[in-house]
Amino acid sequence: MRDVFRPFLRHLLPVVTLAALASFTSGQDSGPEVVFTDPNVDFTFILPNTTWKMIVKPTAADPSVEYVYGDRVEGHLEIRRIQVKSTDLLSDLISQEEQKLQFALGFVAGKEENITGKLRGVVYNYEFVRAGRPMAGRFYYLRAGDTTVYVLRFTGRKDNLRRILSQTDSIARTFNLAVPKA
Repeated sequence: MRDVFRPFLRHLLPVVTLAALASFTSGQDSGPEVVFTDPNVDFTFILPNTTWKMIVKPTAADPSVEYVYGDRVEGHLEIRRIQVKSTDLLSDLISQEEQKLQFALGFVAGKEENITGKLRGVVYNYEFVRAGRPMAGRFYYLRAGDTTVYVLRFTGRKDNLRRILSQTDSIARTFNLAVPKA
């Protein structure tokens, strides 16, 4: 009886393997990179794929930029520019942010990491609960000058944010000041 199924199993194994690989890699790369640039802001960055969709477009009055990865709970990116004193340290900015975040339900502070890309900065991680679901935040503080810091705030479901970590890092590493047009 075992010999009857052996040819079937020999052909089934490659099909199952390919299906497993396809499901594992889906969502990791959904198309080509997309370069973000806009005349209303003085920065640019590269989105790793087309799964990231803009939900807030910058205007002359409000330079805020927001993207979602699929939908807001799966991954949300908010970019803000903040003015600081030249003597302010990034760790001081993180401490101020942490004081606000500590009131979030289930807040657990994470570690800080250095990041280097087009701009240097610090990454701050934390966890919280929203609507009974475990969530995470990963904030990139990138110094763009003596008095300018950009904050890239990524939030989403904890497991999904972990899954797209290489994408959030890539976006932060490619974040740069736009070259003024002459």
